Amino acid sequence: MTRYLLSTHTVEGEEREPASEEQMRETYQRLASIEQEMSTSGAWVFSARLHGPETATVIRVAGGNALTTDGPFAESKEHLAGFYMIDAEDLDAALGWAAKVSEAIGRPIEVRPFAGFTDRPGGGD
Repeated sequence: MTRYLLSTHTVEGEEREPASEEQMRETYQRLASIEQEMSTSGAWVFSARLHGPETATVIRVAGGNALTTDGPFAESKEHLAGFYMIDAEDLDAALGWAAKVSEAIGRPIEVRPFAGFTDRPGGGD
């Protein structure tokens, strides 16, 4: 199995028509169904939605001093909105899950394999 990150992004300034309460409820029900299917198949590892980029804090260390700034990286127009961490047999299987989530939320999903994933600090299994 390979571990993949399925991520969705928001685009600063992009205008979308707000969803009605019923549309939101339908989307959450579709996602719950997809997540249950992922769990049952053994693919689901973890998922989360994130607060907006205005809640971000960036930290940089320069000259031994930790410097913090509010908000996301200033030069970025796209922001991570949420993600799934899944286990999949191969890229095609990961893309299948991503297509289901993309259809449910009406947003593109980026699929990337983890490089040397480990469940413990220091690289142990």
